[in-house]
Amino acid sequence: MVRKILLLALTCSLTCTLDVQAQKKKKKQEQPVTQEVKKPEPAPRPAAPQAPKKGPKPYKDVIDSTAKTKVGLHTVHLVGDKYYFEIPDSLIGREIIAVTRYSKVPAGGGVFGGEEVNRQVIRWEKGQNNNLLLRSLTYVMMSPDSTKPIARAVANSSVDPIIGNFDILTINKSGKAPNYVVDVTSLFDGDQQIFSLNPLRKQLLNLVAFQKDKSFIQSINTYPINTEVRTVKTFSVTPPRISTTPMPQIGTNFPAGNNAGVVTMEFNTSLLLLPKVPMRKRFFDARVGYFANQYSVFGEDSHKSDREIFAVRWKLEPKNAADAEKMKRGELIEPKNPIIYYIDPATPEKWRKYLKAGVDDWNAAFEAAGWKNAIRGEYWPENDSTMSLEDARFAVIRYFAADIQNAYGPNVHDPRSGQILESHIGWYHNVMSLLRNWYMIQTAAVDPNARSKRFSDELMGELIRFVSSHEVGHTLGLRHNMGASNATPVEKLRDPEFQAKYGHTSSIMDYARFNYVAQPEDGVKHLFPKIGDYDKWAIKWGYSYFPDAKSAEEEKAILHKMTSEAVKNPRLRFGTETSPFDPRYQTEDLGDNAMKASEYGIKNLKRILPELEKWSREDGESYAELSVLYGNVTDQFRRYMGHVTKYVGGIYDTPVTYDSESNRYEIVPKELQVEALNFLNAQLFTTPKWIIDQNILAKITPGNGVETLKTIQVGTLNSLLATDRAARLMEASSQGSKYFSLDDLYTGLRTGIFSELKSGNSIDIFRRNLQKAFVENLIKQLKAAPAPGRPDLSQTDLNSIIRGNLTILKSDLNGAAGRISDKVSKYHVQDLVARINQALEPNK
Repeated sequence: MVRKILLLALTCSLTCTLDVQAQKKKKKQEQPVTQEVKKPEPAPRPAAPQAPKKGPKPYKDVIDSTAKTKVGLHTVHLVGDKYYFEIPDSLIGREIIAVTRYSKVPAGGGVFGGEEVNRQVIRWEKGQNNNLLLRSLTYVMMSPDSTKPIARAVANSSVDPIIGNFDILTINKSGKAPNYVVDVTSLFDGDQQIFSLNPLRKQLLNLVAFQKDKSFIQSINTYPINTEVRTVKTFSVTPPRISTTPMPQIGTNFPAGNNAGVVTMEFNTSLLLLPKVPMRKRFFDARVGYFANQYSVFGEDSHKSDREIFAVRWKLEPKNAADAEKMKRGELIEPKNPIIYYIDPATPEKWRKYLKAGVDDWNAAFEAAGWKNAIRGEYWPENDSTMSLEDARFAVIRYFAADIQNAYGPNVHDPRSGQILESHIGWYHNVMSLLRNWYMIQTAAVDPNARSKRFSDELMGELIRFVSSHEVGHTLGLRHNMGASNATPVEKLRDPEFQAKYGHTSSIMDYARFNYVAQPEDGVKHLFPKIGDYDKWAIKWGYSYFPDAKSAEEEKAILHKMTSEAVKNPRLRFGTETSPFDPRYQTEDLGDNAMKASEYGIKNLKRILPELEKWSREDGESYAELSVLYGNVTDQFRRYMGHVTKYVGGIYDTPVTYDSESNRYEIVPKELQVEALNFLNAQLFTTPKWIIDQNILAKITPGNGVETLKTIQVGTLNSLLATDRAARLMEASSQGSKYFSLDDLYTGLRTGIFSELKSGNSIDIFRRNLQKAFVENLIKQLKAAPAPGRPDLSQTDLNSIIRGNLTILKSDLNGAAGRISDKVSKYHVQDLVARINQALEPNK
């Protein structure tokens, strides 16, 4: 074909050239008479087709007589298979929080209907060409005055992304202001991240590609301040891998995905209008445990950016001025909008009243802030079709059919002010199993009701009520107060009158669980946490109404004065859940001295352990239940060791202000650290043979407890010898001998763990394992390079102290070798000497 084209081109070129030359020769010969030739008129061009007229069409051409219309925040029209939002002009520029939750999910994936998936603030804006833009808003930095020049700098550094661009199809001009109509079908039936799963969630769930042809909008309903969008979305999944060796897999595999190659989920997105004027902020105070929001504030007169941190809480206000005056006189009043939590109708009927009681119990705390009937639990009105469990206007305790032993209490709040808008507490069915195990292992020595495999409905109901109150506390804005239990002296935990009045912790927001210190002879009957003194104070701080305060700054001054006075009472203090080195702030502990409390706890464990087989017995069943309970005993024992360990190298961390005239950081007294080390040597490193119950072990494991105990001992030992603890001890001892030092720790451990060397007694397998672990830990520290995230101690006294103690230990081992007659013990001592020699003199 190419050759033909070239040939034609060549022919054309030759022909044209010859014709021109012939014409030239002819002109010279003939010289014809010149004649004017009239050019033909050009044919008229056909008219260009007119482009369709751009811009909005008449309203009836878009929203015709077939439309199914619902009026609300966004008026929603369904025309055929298209969904249209009619957006009033008054909504342009208003913040809307979009909260997306699972409505229904495939089984077996570790996610449950009712759980939150995504949360983001969005805003409609006018575009440039008859269009509306939808932006996603991020609150990172602010300017307090939009009229000042610095506000431009803030705006230039914080552009929010556009997540949608919509042509205005028509405008409804029937009202005082225009309503703009846009097609939102593709916004919701696609995989827009704001209303679906983010990439990280997809990765964790092994989801790959969105399946558009298997996804659709199920319904859109709208109400005065919110619009609810129900969607069905289908995703393909990562194919399961075939491997001859077990490989850990990130995330969760849905069984349905393995069977079908795809999974289908149902979602509900609530578009909830945020207040036009945000609630007044209440500035955060580290002395009171509230969740908080924050962002950077750039002020015109400031020398640097400020970090504005404010508490997360519900908005409570009087119904009218008369009630506000009553409150100022000290009378209790009902709030304009009380806090209501609905109980999921999927909850088993016998537990509903206990979940509700856990909500209602908080009224005692709100009374301290001046409110009565401020909070209540209600049963869900199942016959009301206008209400939806996923609707972001309603706070709900959702019941999940899941084998997860947990419950949790989140909240949805306005990021501009911290105002809580709603909460969906998650309640997993198997939390009852967790409660049964905790209560039996911690209190069965005292409470006969705890000595059975299945608790009575009354006892389990009260346990549910306690957890319900704790989770509701989180949704009121309260963080864990891990320091609350430290306010109770250990001996008061054994005092029946004190326990009846105050309980074993000053806050239900602590992880204090149940009173494991009380002994059978004490007569203590009140073993549960309850709304305590701290909880009442914290609610007073967060929810008191100050009608005379003109600003958040004036409120802050009032609250600071209140707080400075309150924290003088140990029962009103807050202890953070994040402190890595303050022994007062720990989970699962009780009392003001972990050594004393743990000793009482171990006494009770020794009473409980021999009874576990009888309490868990059920003819025809395996010993699986006994195995679970034995595991809970060892876990409880391990917790006691952890509580005590935190005293060694401990530092008290107390939030203070300039006017408090006290220090934030104080080293834990030396006598307490010595007491902690002595406790560990006596209760753990001296083999606790009581926990190696061969009658139980023979029924649940092929081993005899050697590995079980080794895990607890070595785990505690490694924690004691961690480099960050060593750094704190060296820092502390630099201030003088009155502080516990790193050499005190190594010497105390060495003499305790190798006590047999002086007596010449044989060394049992438990102690041999422990001694090897101690020596190996020290040797590894000599050889190790600094670990990421850990302090570099190569230029400190650490290695010097390690070498000194290994040298002393080597001498002690050599001296004991001749006195030990047991052959395996002698081998063990010789092995340790060889290891130490190799570490101290590797080139020999």
